[in-house]
Amino acid sequence: MTLIPKEINRIYVTGHKHPDSDSVCSAIAYARLKQIQGVDAVACRLGELNRETKYILDKFKVEEPMILDDARMTLQEIEIDSPIAVLPETTIYEAWQLMNSTGRQALVITDEDSRLLGMLTNSNLSAVAMGDTARSIELLKQTPVEYIAKTIKGELVYRPEKTRLNGKVSIVAVAEHKLERYELSDRTVIVGNDTEAMIQAIEKNAACLVVVWCDEIPQEVIEHARVKGCVIIKSGHGTLNTSRYVYYSTPVKLIMSHNLITFNKAEYVDDVSNKIIKTRFRTYPVVDDKDRVLGLVSRFHLLNAKRKRIILVDHNEVSQSVEGILESDLIEIIDHHRIGDIQTNKPITFRNQLVGSTCTIIASLYEEARLIPEKDIAGLLCSAIVSDTLNFKSPTTTPTDFYTAQHLAQIANLSIADLAKEIFTNGAALGDKTMDQIIEHDIKEFNFSNTKLLVGQMSLYDISQLEPLKEELVKAMEDYASRKKIDLLLMLFTSLQQNGSAMLYAGKEGWIAQEAYPGIDNINLHIFEDIVSRKKQVIPRVSAVIQENKL
Repeated sequence: MTLIPKEINRIYVTGHKHPDSDSVCSAIAYARLKQIQGVDAVACRLGELNRETKYILDKFKVEEPMILDDARMTLQEIEIDSPIAVLPETTIYEAWQLMNSTGRQALVITDEDSRLLGMLTNSNLSAVAMGDTARSIELLKQTPVEYIAKTIKGELVYRPEKTRLNGKVSIVAVAEHKLERYELSDRTVIVGNDTEAMIQAIEKNAACLVVVWCDEIPQEVIEHARVKGCVIIKSGHGTLNTSRYVYYSTPVKLIMSHNLITFNKAEYVDDVSNKIIKTRFRTYPVVDDKDRVLGLVSRFHLLNAKRKRIILVDHNEVSQSVEGILESDLIEIIDHHRIGDIQTNKPITFRNQLVGSTCTIIASLYEEARLIPEKDIAGLLCSAIVSDTLNFKSPTTTPTDFYTAQHLAQIANLSIADLAKEIFTNGAALGDKTMDQIIEHDIKEFNFSNTKLLVGQMSLYDISQLEPLKEELVKAMEDYASRKKIDLLLMLFTSLQQNGSAMLYAGKEGWIAQEAYPGIDNINLHIFEDIVSRKKQVIPRVSAVIQENKL
């Protein structure tokens, strides 16, 4: 039986690294739209939420999206075989019957809590059936007589307190010399319905008497067995099958394979494939963090594994996206930024629109589907539009953003003016953030030729909030640029009240910032009026400097 995870056809809707409100809210809203349309979709995020986004989600009582660490499939997300598990005391005969009836070539041996102990394969069974008799003797020596009785469908007539089987088996054929020439000491003796032969075998110190074709064991035989400490089993089979099955009465714990190659359910399919090609086993146990068996994976499963289905919102560049994005099944992109470097091996739906917020596009998708977003979703979309357009003061703002936000505000019963004040007042409290949290509040990576650029942006109600932290922040930025091997780290602190941005810079190519923005100063903050958009104002200007200098 194949295990088919419920997540196998799930679609993961995710924004970019260092998520901002537009990224998170668009993922939540689009996932909700997909769900309404009957699609198994889930919203994701690629990092911790900033204060502003948390405030927005709390305001509208919406749960945070799940963290998506990697776009590659894990073992728990693909089809694998369900395990057939048996306890270590299961007999070889029982295990063989189970494998025969199910068509499985391997069983997992577990304890009562489903924790993996070992594995039983056809190779293990063949080693017993076709292997050296010395091993079979050793195995039978360790086998409880109760298991022997059960395997041959027999009745345990008498069992002494202590048994002494040496693992050797003799089948007695009565001849003119009776049993005189048989060495039966400590052996298991298979004998027919012959009272005299039974007694003789017991007297010759047989450890276990297995009687075939007998309805009832004579009392005198039982009495002799009590005196000599000999087990008596009445078999439910004839001589041939009894002699065959007695060797299959051993518990599987004595023949199972140990030191297995196992894989955790959270391991990535690609990583597992690379490990498996170096081995020759047919199948491998998949376990959880407590070593409980969840299934069995083989090369077939790995070769036929589906890829994780991904929808990207608010970005379309590899450096800004989830790890492993190029190994996923990317099915859709919705964005309002420049066309980046993500490539696909098949056509996909790519909606790139000249608006100030991805949430504006998501709202239009609801309209195109003739659906009205629920009140909480309308609140998220409106808040993100206000945030991303800096309350419609960013040069990226379009009339579509403005009218869309107004429509959403009506649905959510909001005042846009009050909402903007709440978002920008509650969203950028600097005092409770570490320096790295300020830097990564809303940061994006850009690569121009050989220059690696990070540009972060934070909206402040008043630039003066930055003054007490400025010196410490500049040092932290230098350290951050060095650690991350960034050529230029540029931070924008945008004030709606002052309608402009102050900038700080760090990195070995800091001169690029100086040339792009004369007057930029890490000591005396300078506010660049009307500079509020990273995408439309800062990136084009910085990239022009890089290209002019042919870096």
